[in-house]
Parts: sequence; C-alpha cells; structure tokens
Amino acid sequence: MGRQRKRVVTGEAPPPPRKDDKPAVFHRKEKKKKVDIGKVFINISIGLCIFSLIWFFYTIHMRSSLAKRVVTLHPAPRVLNASSTSAKASPERFWGSYRPQVYFGMKTRSPKSIVTGMMWMRQFSDLDVNLRHTCEQGDHLQGYGWLMHDGLTFGVQEIRDGDFTLTTEFVKRAGGHHGGDWTWRITAKQHSSAPQAPVISLMFYAAADTQGSLRGHMEERNRLGSITGVSEELGNFKITFRKPVTGELSSTKYASYNHLQTVSPGLEKLTDIVKLSLNRRFVYSPPSGEKRHYFGVDTYKPPHHPNQQKPVDSRTESDFVVHQVTVQLPFQIEVLFESGSFFDRPNQLVGSVMTQELERRKAEFNAKLESIFGLESKGFSQAHIKFAKTALSNMLGGLGYFHGQSVVQSAFNEYPLLYPEGALFTAVPSRSFFPRGFLWDEGFHQLLLSKWDPEVTREAIAHWIDLMNIEGWIPREQILGDEARSKVPAEFVVQQNENANPPTLFLVFQDLIEQLASHPDDAALQPTLPFFRQLFPRLKTWFEWYNTTQKGPRPNSYRWRGRDKDTNLFLNPKTLTSGLDDYPRASHPSVDERHVDLHCWMALSSGVMASIAQLLGEDYQDYKLTHDVLSDNNLLDELHWSEQLKAFSDYGNHTQAVSLQPEKVYVPPGQPRHQFPVTRLVRSVRRVPKLQFVNALGYISLFPFLLQILQPDSPKLEHIFRDMRDPGKLWTPYGLRSLSKADPLYMKRNTEHDAPYWRGPVWININYLAVRALHHYSNVEGPYQEKAAALYEELRTNIINNVFRQYAETGYIWEQYNDSTGKGQGSHPFTGWSSLTVLMMAEQY
Repeated sequence: MGRQRKRVVTGEAPPPPRKDDKPAVFHRKEKKKKVDIGKVFINISIGLCIFSLIWFFYTIHMRSSLAKRVVTLHPAPRVLNASSTSAKASPERFWGSYRPQVYFGMKTRSPKSIVTGMMWMRQFSDLDVNLRHTCEQGDHLQGYGWLMHDGLTFGVQEIRDGDFTLTTEFVKRAGGHHGGDWTWRITAKQHSSAPQAPVISLMFYAAADTQGSLRGHMEERNRLGSITGVSEELGNFKITFRKPVTGELSSTKYASYNHLQTVSPGLEKLTDIVKLSLNRRFVYSPPSGEKRHYFGVDTYKPPHHPNQQKPVDSRTESDFVVHQVTVQLPFQIEVLFESGSFFDRPNQLVGSVMTQELERRKAEFNAKLESIFGLESKGFSQAHIKFAKTALSNMLGGLGYFHGQSVVQSAFNEYPLLYPEGALFTAVPSRSFFPRGFLWDEGFHQLLLSKWDPEVTREAIAHWIDLMNIEGWIPREQILGDEARSKVPAEFVVQQNENANPPTLFLVFQDLIEQLASHPDDAALQPTLPFFRQLFPRLKTWFEWYNTTQKGPRPNSYRWRGRDKDTNLFLNPKTLTSGLDDYPRASHPSVDERHVDLHCWMALSSGVMASIAQLLGEDYQDYKLTHDVLSDNNLLDELHWSEQLKAFSDYGNHTQAVSLQPEKVYVPPGQPRHQFPVTRLVRSVRRVPKLQFVNALGYISLFPFLLQILQPDSPKLEHIFRDMRDPGKLWTPYGLRSLSKADPLYMKRNTEHDAPYWRGPVWININYLAVRALHHYSNVEGPYQEKAAALYEELRTNIINNVFRQYAETGYIWEQYNDSTGKGQGSHPFTGWSSLTVLMMAEQY
C-alpha cells in the first residue's frame, strides 16, 4: 500500500523515472490538440494544391491572353474605313502604278485587285532567256525610273536596256463607277549605231488575284486582240491590245504574235509561268529579212515535284492571260483599258487624243513643281530641275498598295503568328531591293510628299497607324502578301513585338502642324485638324508603347530592344531596330545601355504630342512635362555627354579591344580537313568590357543637334560643328560620313560576310537632318549662328552636287555614297529618302 504516493508540487525537480515505471498516459486535451494540428496541415496542403491549380490555370490563361495581344488590333476606331480606297470613295486614286516591284504595271487599291503588267525580252541574243519583269539589280540595266509622275493621273518612265530604250507612258481618265479608263503607250528606240536593229518581245498581261475572271479574244488567227473580264471592284472591263506602229500615226509594223491563257497559283509566280511556257519553235519571218526561230509563250505545264502535297489546281477559268508581240525596233504600241460602266466617254484615249492629254498633264506637272519648290527661281539649271523631277516622280511612282498578313511573334508565342489582314498604301525605299513598307523610312518619304500632296501623306500615315495592335506596336517592316514575301530573306520575315523603329512620322506631324499654322486658309491643309483628331487615340498608345517598352535603366533614359544576341559572330552586334543597323554600339549588349538617338527621338515625339494635344483641346500637360524633362540639356549631358570624346555618346558594357579572328578548329592527326567545319571569323575580346561611354563619333553623336534638342547657346554646338567640319572625322566633299574616319570600327566588316554599312558611307536622310538643323540654328539668335550659316551653305551644296553628279553619270539615285569618292553604292534605284535632295534644293525644311 505504500508504493504510490501523492505527488507534491514543490520547487524541486521531480525524481528521475525508474526503469520499471510505465510511460505516463497523455492527457486527453493534449491528444486532441495533436489531432487538430494534423487536420490543419491537411487543410493547408489541400488549400495549397487548390491555389496551385488556380494559379496554374490562371497563368495559362494569362499567357494565352498575352500571346493573343500581339495579333489583337487596337480597339480605337480606324482612321480609315475599310472602303476608303474603293472606286466609289476615291475614284481618282483607284487605279495607279501601285506595283513598284515591277518595271511597269498597274493595279487598283483593293485587296484582291486585277493586276496588269509588262515583261520584255530581247530575241536572238547571246543569252537564251533574258526576261525582264520584276525590278532586279542583277538585270544590270543602264537606268530606269520615272521622268515625270504626278502620283495621280499620269506617268512617263524611261528604261535603258543595252542598246535600246523603252519609254512607258500612262494616262488615266475619270468616268463611270469603277475608276475610269487608262491607256499605256510603249515606245521602243535603238540608241546605238549597230546596223541590225534589235528585235524584242513585249508581253502584256492581266492576272486576277483569286478574284474575277479573264477571257482572251483572238483576232486574225493567232493575235490576241483583247481581254474581257469581270471582278467585284471593276465590274465589266475590256483591255485592248493595239497593233505596233512606227509612230503615233504611222503604218503598222510587221510583228509576230503569241498568247498564253492559264491558271496562276499566285502573283509571285507570274515570271516563272512565262519562263516555263517559252518555246523556241516559233518563226519570226519579216517581209524582208531572214527567218529565225524565236522564244514565244506556248503551253504552260506546271512543274511536278515528287514530294508535292498540294492538290492540282482544278480551276478551269483562266486568271492569267499574256499577249506577246515580237517586233523590230523602232516601234510604238498602245494598250487600252476601258471600264464597262463608263457609258458616256467622248472618244477613245488613244493616238492623238492620248498625246494631247499627256502634254496637258506634263504642263500642269511642271507648273506645280515650280510653284511648290521654286527651283527655276533659285537659279538651278534645266539639268538640275530635270533631276529634281525624276527624284520626286520616282517617290510618287514608288507608292505601292499592299494587302496581306505580317508574320509576328512575342515572348509569349512559341511559334510565329499571322497578324490580322491589313492594307498599306506607302512609298517604298527601293523598287529593286526594298519594294515594301519600312516604318522609319516612311517618315522621311512623307517629308517630301507632304509638300507635293498633303492628301497622299495623310492617307499613307493613316494606313500605317491603322496597323497598330492593342499594345501600341506597329510591325516595323511590312511584308504583306506572298508577292512581297517572295522578295524577303526568311530571317527577316518574322517581326518581333519588342522591336521598335525610329518614330520618324513625328517629323511629318511636326511639319503638318507648321504648314497649317503658316497657311491656315489653304484648302489642301483644312483636313489636317480632323485628321489629327482621328489619329490621336492611337498616337497616345503609340507614344506610350515607346515610353514603356524602350525605357532605359535610369529614369528618363532609353534603350533600343532587339540587338543581335550572338555576340560571338559580330564585331559589334547590330541594332537593326535603331535604323542604323551596324553603327557601333556597346560591344556587349546589356540592360545597362543608354542610347542617345532614342532619347532624342522621344524628346521630339513628346513635344509633338503636346502640340497635337493642345491643337485639339486635349490635356497636353503630361506630354509637355515629358518633353521639358527630355529636352533638358543638363539631363542630356548627364546621361550622354562623354568628356573623353567631347561628344554625345551611347553608354553600356563596352570594350574597344575586339577584332575578328579565324576560329580555331582542331583536326586530329591523319584526319582529312574537309570533314571538319569550315573555319569562320569569330570575335576575339582582348580586354574585359566595363560600363562606360561607347565613344564612337558619328551620326549618333549628332542626334541632339539633328533633332534640334540643343539650345542655340549650348556650348556643345561648338564641339559638334568642329567635328562635323573636320575631314579627319565626319566631313567629306559629298556630305557627312556616318562614322568618324578616326574610329577603330571605321569601314570595318561586321562579319566575314557583312560589309560595313553605317560605318563610313554618306547617307542622305541623316545629311538632310543635318542641313535642316543647320538651317534652324542659322536662323535663331545665338553665339554659333554665323558658323551654322556657313556650314549650311557648304554642306547643302556638297550634297546636292554629288547626288546630281552621280545620277547624271550612272542613271541612278543611290542608297548611300562612298565617303572617299562620292560614288553611289548600295541598292539602286534608291528613290526613298535619297530623294530628300529635292527639299534641300528648294530649302524647304
């Protein structure tokens, strides 16, 4: 009885348990507490699983939603309605030479237009087939381009091919409900003293781009006399091929005729179809002369590829009809398009009627040119004025109408997507090399075109802005439709939605505002204000997209996205998005970069946004505040002024100790070398990069001056003017070179296959901005006013003289000009921004 004793609670520690003691029984409350904790853990686990599932599905939903944004168009009302380019809404602009990628052709401004065009080839030449159709630099023509073109009613073009010249002319006549009539006249002349005049074949065609039908009508056994057709936009129409004559009213020339009627798989295949249908079984047999076999279009048999999956086209109606006429020079031939709804035409637009109409249009063109640009009153020679006509006409004749879908991608898309279908009415940089729309080029194009025809400018800008997506992004290169895509290397087709392009359209907006302020009663400028009102919702989004997606590492700094990432292969990774491609930036791309040119573009854009908002009675204070901050010369100095270079500069992770060296490829002893990779040039970095100013003196360094961000009394202008005028740096007798002659990367290749592009040559768009800025600083009071005036006169004269001289010598306006010789180089004809020479001649900025 005495083994269990009552426990007494004292301050002493309890006695240690004995080995034979049984474990104490848990208190009921403690046991219950343990069970409750277990339930809590289970509930938490379940909750976490549910939350994880919700988060998982939410993430998928959000990623899907973000992935769709890149192909979701902006929700604001379109600036142009879908029928704005129809024959009913815009009859005078419905037909035009809107196919800049071919030597001669016309179409309507509609999504699936009937297209017309011309091909030609010389018979009995050393080359079996020398077919000309799309503008190709490889054709080595001595020159081609519009001599006169008003962008609306007529055009005159000269094409020099070997020892003969083709002059192509067209005139339009309004009437009916489908855009009226038009007539082509092609005049072929020999310009050499060879005893035997060339024999050439002209091939006129019409093709239906999946809409409408065509039917050929034969005359005199084997001559295709006309084509009749019908389409939704054109109604009924007829194309008549008149016989070749020795002159406008002269007798008919002997000719051989061929024709082709077939089904085309796409407009980009027209050249191939004609080439594959050519047969040499035909005989050219003039009344006096030997009989010779020539190439003529015959039966077209589509090539069959063993792995072809696409089913054979089952269409029976022809949608591609070709009329071939083979004739000896000299001759003249006319092609007449007549609209079926033009019931009250007074006469046919052919022969002397066409000649009279052409002469009237030419006289109006000449008078308008002088009234706008005043070149004759400025003392320019007739040769210079003819050059200016050509430069302007080629930009007007280079207006194209494109329809289709871009290929785009965002970080949220595993694969590229098709952008919504859209249309684009735009000028193009080069008919041979860049026959499509480029965002930053278009701003420069419209600076010239806005002086000639503000309506064209408003319409082109509206087309570009209507292509904006919900994020405020506009694909910088517009490759719309299979025909346009066939001219673009595959690596450039996909457009990335993080990539910008300089917002040069703000230069045009600024110009339109100034034009309206200077000429408030000009009827041509009255639509400007309502135009801005329609644009404004989209412009706000566009500006905000730049301001957020291209922001830099420090407040109020900016950085171009989209630099080349494979730093091993490039001497200096390119920045295509800046428009200046291989211009030297930081050697090692990083998020720490600050780009001075983009900073200046944003300063300009914010100021123009403030002006537009104020003009419309909208809130403009935020834009003005942004402009005031970005235009602050002290901030610009802090972010971009390099004391070492005494110039404005980019900032980033950089080293100048880089070079291209042959890659080391290990070949084991005894192994044949050809079985191992070809040695490439790869980048060698001899010194570790660090955060610093890039210190590359060139176009980028000039941007605070070019866009007139610097105050007239800024001491930085003194340094800029000194560097500009230094022949050892930027000055040449032909314009400002793009990169200082003293720079380590001057004229250095960027890869073994990538020749220098913006590393020395003279570019006219930046030189235009320089001349424009000098004109500005020479007309505002400041300590550098006289220096600016002297530089202005000298630089303007050098540029005009060299561009004109190269055109006179080569027959072309060029993409860029050699900084050592002044010779034109790059793609040609380049009648995009190089045509800004006309504005320099006219001194209109």
